[in-house]
Amino acid sequence: MVKDIIGREKECEKLQKSLDANTAQLIIVYGRRRVGKTFLINQFFNDNFSFKVTGIFNEPKEMQLQTFTISLNNYFNESFRPSKNWLDAFNLLRQKLSTLPKNKKMILFFDEFPWLDTQKSDFLPAFEWFWNDWGCAQNNLVCIVCGSATSWMVDHIDHNKGGLFNRQNLRLYLEPFNLYLTKQFLIKKNIHWSDYDIAQCYMIMGGIPFYLDLLNKDYSLNKNIDELFFKKHGALWDEFNHLYNTLFSNSEQYINVVEALSAKKIGLTRQELSENAKLPRNGFLTKVLENLVYSGFVRSYPFYGNKKKQTVFQLCDYYTLFYFKFIKDNPGKDENYWSNSYESPSRKAWSGFSFEQLCRDHIAQIKQRLYIAGVLSFESSWFVQADENHDGAQIDLIIDRKDRVINICEMKFSDDEFIIDKNYEQNLRRKISRFVEATGTKKSIQLTMVTTYGIKKNLYSNRITNEVILEDLFKEKDY
Repeated sequence: MVKDIIGREKECEKLQKSLDANTAQLIIVYGRRRVGKTFLINQFFNDNFSFKVTGIFNEPKEMQLQTFTISLNNYFNESFRPSKNWLDAFNLLRQKLSTLPKNKKMILFFDEFPWLDTQKSDFLPAFEWFWNDWGCAQNNLVCIVCGSATSWMVDHIDHNKGGLFNRQNLRLYLEPFNLYLTKQFLIKKNIHWSDYDIAQCYMIMGGIPFYLDLLNKDYSLNKNIDELFFKKHGALWDEFNHLYNTLFSNSEQYINVVEALSAKKIGLTRQELSENAKLPRNGFLTKVLENLVYSGFVRSYPFYGNKKKQTVFQLCDYYTLFYFKFIKDNPGKDENYWSNSYESPSRKAWSGFSFEQLCRDHIAQIKQRLYIAGVLSFESSWFVQADENHDGAQIDLIIDRKDRVINICEMKFSDDEFIIDKNYEQNLRRKISRFVEATGTKKSIQLTMVTTYGIKKNLYSNRITNEVILEDLFKEKDY
């Protein structure tokens, strides 16, 4: 069944290595909700599990224990009554697994693992006992724990300071597809769109397989977006609240943070976030930000040359950005909104910003096109406020290279060749001059344009040192 899995070759190789090992294997699989974790495990192991259980969202211990017992009865053809506590439940599982042949792999799959760990249930200590007292000594045992609540998985399993400290044999963090893999996925669904349309689709959904799988091959991109997002009760019409509520406790606080970030293109500092989201600057805000970063909804980065090394947080989840820009205030008002808004200023502004995010997520492909894939680099943003003598300036992507070259990247999304006119060329010159003066850099500066279809050659285009086009971003990542 591995042949049916697109874009997870490295993960499959690691899973195979664990499967072939002669010692017990504890594998943790995590990543953003809808990214395909369960699909990967089910497909790789061909549903050939000795035991599998899936947690139920927001249900009490009694319901989780009942689900555990149902799975136990189904896999071992028994009629056990639900255990009263998790220690008894895991002891029962241990007893049944001990009856299986020692010369055959035992594969356990705990899906949505964090949902099993309800408040004051003692689920995690019971699992720790199960693994440390018995599981880790079974050389034919492969145990997979999987969860979408990435922050929980990191805190309680990956960074566990108790019974599971340093116990995992393999960690798999599933990232969304890049443009190359998204295109392969769509082709497999018999969807043959242009790179331009696929890029627009990516700027709405990101490389999330669950969302991409909902696309209808018989519809245009615009009609697909209308059907999924703007039709009443469309498949993704109410995805936002479901997504955040199932990932985070106190989800309203997380939503406040991402909404504040959605309004600021370049991102916000922790202090600015505290003010905008009306949250105190304490440990809770720190934890919220850490969890959003772990889960792939927010990226953190320093500004170029910031001596205070102050971290800036930027919303980077495409769906969340799309939701706040177009869906939040438009549920059911215009069921053909996306088809009707092709030339709207708000859509053009969104496409420009989302394309910048897309470029940030494809730095490896940009570096390949610039023939610097092997050069160590540091990516950041930069801006400086206006003063009495100078205008303000902002650069959204800087590639600061160890070979003493800086690529200042301008990213423009358009439906034709991008035209550099006199005013834009003057603005570029001022921006570079301001950057050199403010940072004091002695490195060589290369102005790089990343566009959809390239730069139209004219009197002002010679200032550009390098060009990267949309097609380059679709290249397979060179590992």
